[in-house]
Amino acid sequence: MSALTKAKGFKKSKSGTYLSMAGTAFGAIGVAKRLKKARAEQDTLVLIDATVSAVAIVTGLAILYRELKRLGDDDVLLG
Repeated sequence: MSALTKAKGFKKSKSGTYLSMAGTAFGAIGVAKRLKKARAEQDTLVLIDATVSAVAIVTGLAILYRELKRLGDDDVLLG
């Protein structure tokens, strides 16, 4: 398997999925800061926006976790 083929398959590997999960979780830090600021300023619109973003992050992590379970032993980089 060539290096280019492995690189293309990285996103569908366990390592790529873990990296995606880390990036998504890192985005949660910004959303948490926005939620805190919106509560302090009592800005309902920003609070709603940050809440929707938080729900999207949770959903994204759930999808990535499901993909990780689905990969199981069929890791692209190991094969």
